Amino acid sequence: MRALLVYPRYPTTYWSFEEALRLAGQRALMPPLGLITVAAMLPTQWELRLVDTNVRPISNDDWAWAELVICSAMLVQKRDLACCIAQARYRGLPVAVGGPFASSTPDAPELRQANYLILDEGELTVPLFLEALDRGETGGRFSALGERPDVTSSPIPRFDLLDLNAYNVMAVQFSRGCPFQCEFCDIIVLYGRKPRTKEPAQLLAELDALHALGWRSDVFLVDDNFIGNKRNVKRLLPELLAWQLQRGFPFAFTTEASVDLASETELLTGMAQCRFRRVFLGIETTDVGSLAGAGKHQNTRQPLVEAVDTITAAGIQVMAGFILGFDGEAPGAGARIVDFVTTTGIPLAMVGVLQALPNTALWHRLASEGRLLESDGSFTDGVQTHLLNFQPSRPMAEIAAEFLACFDALYMPRAYLQRAFAYCQRLGAPRWPRLGHGERPQRAWRVVAALCWRQGLRRNSRWLFWRQLLQLAWQRPEVLDEYLWMLLVEEHLLRYREMLHHTVASQLASPLLSAGPATPPRWVPAGGGAAA
Repeated sequence: MRALLVYPRYPTTYWSFEEALRLAGQRALMPPLGLITVAAMLPTQWELRLVDTNVRPISNDDWAWAELVICSAMLVQKRDLACCIAQARYRGLPVAVGGPFASSTPDAPELRQANYLILDEGELTVPLFLEALDRGETGGRFSALGERPDVTSSPIPRFDLLDLNAYNVMAVQFSRGCPFQCEFCDIIVLYGRKPRTKEPAQLLAELDALHALGWRSDVFLVDDNFIGNKRNVKRLLPELLAWQLQRGFPFAFTTEASVDLASETELLTGMAQCRFRRVFLGIETTDVGSLAGAGKHQNTRQPLVEAVDTITAAGIQVMAGFILGFDGEAPGAGARIVDFVTTTGIPLAMVGVLQALPNTALWHRLASEGRLLESDGSFTDGVQTHLLNFQPSRPMAEIAAEFLACFDALYMPRAYLQRAFAYCQRLGAPRWPRLGHGERPQRAWRVVAALCWRQGLRRNSRWLFWRQLLQLAWQRPEVLDEYLWMLLVEEHLLRYREMLHHTVASQLASPLLSAGPATPPRWVPAGGGAAA
C-alpha cells in the first residue's frame, strides 16, 4: 500500500508566526506530530510519503503515486482539510481522516466525503482501521468508545519522514490529559482528566531519534499541561537532565503548564536545569469571578502576578493566553489585561475572544440556554480573531472594541520593545551550562541582520532598539538571544495586528452576529455552575 499522509494548511493566527519564519528561512513552525506518530503505527511494508502543506503543496506526482490518503487536522485546519479530501476523492482515492477535529465533531460537514474516520487516540483505533482494510471494507468509523490507551504503547514518531530544515521547532509528547475542569477547554473532552504519561526512557528514545537525525535546536513538549502528573514529571526531569548533560544540551524545551507550576519549586528548578526556556500559561483573565465561573479555580489560588514573577525569576520565559467574553465579565476587561501584562512584562501575551468549542461543558451549557449562534458550528474555527459564536452577557460590539484596543496597546512597536526589554531584565540567568553548542548559526545571523534592518533602521523606534540591544549586550548577554527572539516574533505580530481590525469589522457586519438568537437568552452570572 502506498499511503500519502497529508497535513492541511493553517490559517494565519497569533501562533502561526509566518513573517518571523520567513525571516528565519523556515516554512512552518512545527511538524505534524500526530500524523508521524500514526505513520509509525502503519504496517512496515507500506510505502509512506508525507506532505505537510504548510511546507509544500501536494504535487500531481504525489496524487498519482498514492493508493490511499490519510489526513489529520485540528479545528483551525478544517477548511483546508475539506479541500484536501475533495481533491483526493476527485482523483478516486480513498481518504481516512483522524485527529482532534474529526474526534470532536465526526459529523461535521467537512468530513462527509471521507471514507474512513479514525477517531479518538490512534493507539486504539488505527488497528481497527487496518483490520477493516484487510477485510476489504471501503469505509467505516472507528472509535475507542471512551477507552483511553496506555501511552507507554505509543511508538517513536517517524521523524525521518520530515524535512527537518523546514521547521522552526520539533515536537514530542510526554503526557495526555489534564486534571482540571475548565468549562471552555476541549482537552479533557478529547483526552480525559487523568493525565497519562510515557516512561522517561520512552521520551528519551524519541529525543535520541531526533538527535540522530541531526536536530540541534528547540523542541516543543506539546503536552497540554506538562505538570498535570507531577509525580511522573519528577521522575522524568533527572533522567532528562542526565541526557542533556551527556550530549552537551543540544535541545531547548518549550511546553505548556498550569499556573500552579510557580508553587512547585522542585519542578520549576528541574525544568530550568534541563533547559526549558519557555512555558505557556493559560492565565485567561485577571477577573476572579470570571475564572471561578469558567471552572478555572487553579488560577484563583495564588496571586497571578506573583506566579509569573516566580517562573520568570527561575529563568523560564512566560508566554500567556488571555480571553475576553466570559459570562458576567465587567466592562474594562481588556484594559485590565493590558495592566496585568504591563505589570508582569510578559512579551508574548495572546489575547483572544471566547469560543464555545464543540462538546465542551461550555458548548453544552450554552446550547441548553439557546445561546449558540448556529447549530452546525460552522462559525467555530478555533481562531483567535473570530468573535464569540454565542450570545454573550454584554454587547458583542463592546467586547470587540476592547479586544482591538487591548491588542493595539500591547503590540504598538514602542510598547512591545519596552516590555520585552523590561522582561529580559527580570528573566533569571540560565541554569544549564553553556557548552558552546551551535544552533544553526547561519540562520541566527540571518535573523540578526533582518532585525537590525527593520528595527534599527526602518522604524521610528530605532533609537530605542539600539539602546536596548547595546545595554543588554553589555549588562546581560546571557539573555540577549531571548530578546532577539522576542523581536523576531514581533515581526509577525505587527502584521497580525493590522489584520485584526479588518477581520473583526467584517464579522461585526455579519447578519449572524448582529441578529443573535431568535429568543432572549437566559444569562448565567459569573460563578454559575457548569453543565453536568
